[in-house]
Amino acid sequence: MTRTGFIRSAIGAAGLVLAIAVMRGATAEADLASPWVELANARVRLLAGPAEMPAGQSFLAGVELRLADGWKTYWRMPGDAGVPPNFDWAGSRNVASVEVLYPAPTRMVEPAAVTVGYEGSVIFPVKVVPRAADQPVVLKLRMEFGICRDICIPEDTTLALAVEPAAMKGAPAPSLVAALERVPRPPARRHAGDPELKGLTANLAGPAPRLVVEARFAEGGAGADLFLEAVSVEDTYVPLPTRLADAADGTARFEIDLSHGGNPEALRGKVVRLTLVSDAGASDVSWTVR
Repeated sequence: MTRTGFIRSAIGAAGLVLAIAVMRGATAEADLASPWVELANARVRLLAGPAEMPAGQSFLAGVELRLADGWKTYWRMPGDAGVPPNFDWAGSRNVASVEVLYPAPTRMVEPAAVTVGYEGSVIFPVKVVPRAADQPVVLKLRMEFGICRDICIPEDTTLALAVEPAAMKGAPAPSLVAALERVPRPPARRHAGDPELKGLTANLAGPAPRLVVEARFAEGGAGADLFLEAVSVEDTYVPLPTRLADAADGTARFEIDLSHGGNPEALRGKVVRLTLVSDAGASDVSWTVR
């Protein structure tokens, strides 16, 4: 064999080894997914893989939802209408805790309502802590959710996925890491581009009760928005904020009109959850209304 031929053979062999490695990696990631459940205008499955941090006894899972063109699904607070997803893990085995996380949503303007959720596709990251890390985990999920286009359709499906201990170690799946990166972060874990809450002013008395929120967004503030939930007040819906003119220093300002329905005074002394989103990052902040 000539030297050139030898080099070509060596390169070809290396390429074959690399291709096999890539295929094995792709197969391994594919093996950590349940079969797709096909619905009328959506498909859904479970994913699983190692945790994003090497230390600890947890692993990452995910609920992947892909929607047909023009269809949407909802965040945990769906806005003026819609159905929030419900995740029931009661049938799972060897599970100490399961925490579903929500990627940053978008505001969706519809003819009859303004809603909050996702279009196209979404992966809800799930942090799973096994009871015994050296034993297999069986995830069983009953998921209830709504999808909408011109009409809204309630969906109810069941998914299952077995996760062996070996699958809880190694490098996390890129798709799950990317989904986790989209989850709004608390102040202690803020990234450079994440929005920063500057303050909340409450005027709960009188004929025009309202909340005014001030926040700083990354330069440009593309996609800047705010969603607010009254987490410690039962049966209280807080209307979607309206963007006001920015302050002179560029601070974004939002107003929540509390004059329609409910008792604004019920918010006094209670904790509200603010989700600040933008194209550069997202933040999750709790604030006590004074």
